[in-house]
Amino acid sequence: MSMGGAYRDWPNLLAMFARQAERLADRPVAWVRGREGWSPWTWREVERLTRGLAHSLAGLGVKPGDRVLLVSENRPEWWASDLAIMAAGGITVPAYTTNTPADHHHLLTDSGAVAAIASTKALAERVLKAASQGGTALRHLVTLDAPPEGLLTAVSRHDWRALAEAPVSGPDRLDEATRRLKRDDVACIIYTSGTGGTPKGVMLTHGGMLHNSAGAHHVLDTFGLDDEVFFSFLPLSHSYEHIAGAYFPMSIGAQVYFARGVETIMGDVGEVRPTIMTAVPRLYHAIRERILRDTAKKGRLARLLLDHTLRLGHKRYHQDGKLGPLDALMDWALDRIVRNRMRRRFGGRLKAFVSGGAPLNPEVGLFIHCLGLTVCQGYGQTEASPVISVNPPWKVKMHTAGPPLPDTEIKIAEDGEILVRGELVMKGYWNLPDQTAQTVVDGWLHTGDIGHLDEDGYLVITDRKKDLIVNAGGDNISPQRIEGLLALRPEIAQAVAFGDRRPYLVALVSPDPEFVRTWARSQRKPADLDVLRDDPDFLAALRSALDEVNRQLSVIEKVRRFDLLDAPPSIDNGELTPTLKIRRHIIAQHYAGRIDALYRSAES
Repeated sequence: MSMGGAYRDWPNLLAMFARQAERLADRPVAWVRGREGWSPWTWREVERLTRGLAHSLAGLGVKPGDRVLLVSENRPEWWASDLAIMAAGGITVPAYTTNTPADHHHLLTDSGAVAAIASTKALAERVLKAASQGGTALRHLVTLDAPPEGLLTAVSRHDWRALAEAPVSGPDRLDEATRRLKRDDVACIIYTSGTGGTPKGVMLTHGGMLHNSAGAHHVLDTFGLDDEVFFSFLPLSHSYEHIAGAYFPMSIGAQVYFARGVETIMGDVGEVRPTIMTAVPRLYHAIRERILRDTAKKGRLARLLLDHTLRLGHKRYHQDGKLGPLDALMDWALDRIVRNRMRRRFGGRLKAFVSGGAPLNPEVGLFIHCLGLTVCQGYGQTEASPVISVNPPWKVKMHTAGPPLPDTEIKIAEDGEILVRGELVMKGYWNLPDQTAQTVVDGWLHTGDIGHLDEDGYLVITDRKKDLIVNAGGDNISPQRIEGLLALRPEIAQAVAFGDRRPYLVALVSPDPEFVRTWARSQRKPADLDVLRDDPDFLAALRSALDEVNRQLSVIEKVRRFDLLDAPPSIDNGELTPTLKIRRHIIAQHYAGRIDALYRSAES
């Protein structure tokens, strides 16, 4: 049976997992890093714990349709918990480890979760603090660590390992669920990360996620999918990693290594040597900046080799891989001198980077592509399970999000909005029938994104419908394009543009830390941003960078004035989502006075 046939024939995610566990049994499926190196978890071990935990959850009273909150860092127990919740008849509500008690309270009250699984004592404490605010249905808390004491004693505490290791008597919940669950049944409720307001619970089905896994298989099968190794560091609670870091790797029998943390990613990658790696655009931007800085420190020859490699890479990309004899010879030499070194930097066997979660700046993607590392940019959203389209490695068009996945329809509405139809579309928003009816109309998901299909059927995204700036003259302006160009400057780490119903655009920027240090050293000034924000020479240097970008922009797109952010947007200050997307409305609230002042200063 072909993999495509298998995806169509599997009635649910648990049937897929059980079939793979039976077939692969004692082979590793997951790896975790400990003091003595990487240690494996086999398919048989994950399956055994899944069966035991499912039996115990049902014994605690988790009934079909009950919601169970799952808050944990990426680890094999996350997988076993998610699978066990579904096997017990429940619906998983994944939660970010960065959630505050207030965030958890919203998820608990909105979903009506009757139980929660938390990996650490600190995470369990946040869940209990949320439940103590009242209005929740939480009755059970399962923890991998010792649970916190003295908080909300009405919620019973249970040890995860004891529940998972409990003997199974009577009907086997996993076997029952593989037969009972249908593709149209809800597998999980994933709450949107809230870039534009209160998070909504998106009901994703077994069929929607199997549809996405089949699409990923179709795109990547050109590499000859075999014994694949994935590296997982994006949160599994996000729909992108939910598929890319869990169910798609499971569906092809791959091994997944779980990162220790963001700060160890590059070191871990060198050890793991992944064959496929998924990430968000911010990582690729950081890779580009690091390569440019490292090359600059190595001297003129290194810079010259990099420049020639990029020049020929651009030429090959724009000429469908064709180079003249002399260029082809030089490109062959640079492939061995420069590109091979870049490949070794990522373990030496990486088949493809897959970019998703936010738009990838074409210049950043092309930079990495020209260095011999395939980058497949995709597009999607939680409401689409989540992938809608992706660039195939055999024809990458960096300014696009690629053609739609198989069995996925895309059409463009009269106002330019992208509409999507297929099994990947969500069941709806939890407890929000009116918003569901507005978002899914006659089977078509209204994405809220603006774009068009090019001559090859590749999707070109121009902006978020809700994020479009409409200035005082009624012109529609894409802030993402402007912010992307600003962030490519070595002086600027991040930028956020504003100008809705205003006569022109202004921006808040976060200077690049390396630029701050270099500039301060050259001027013999302290590298203290609190001091430099009032330094006219430092501001002039940033102004010069802004002017360079403005030369590439039309009159209405130009950024007339700017100010500095007090601190870089982050998850901790609430200005980034857990997948590192800008929360524009939060930044607008935080800096409302500063933004108004930029316009007042122009008028005075």
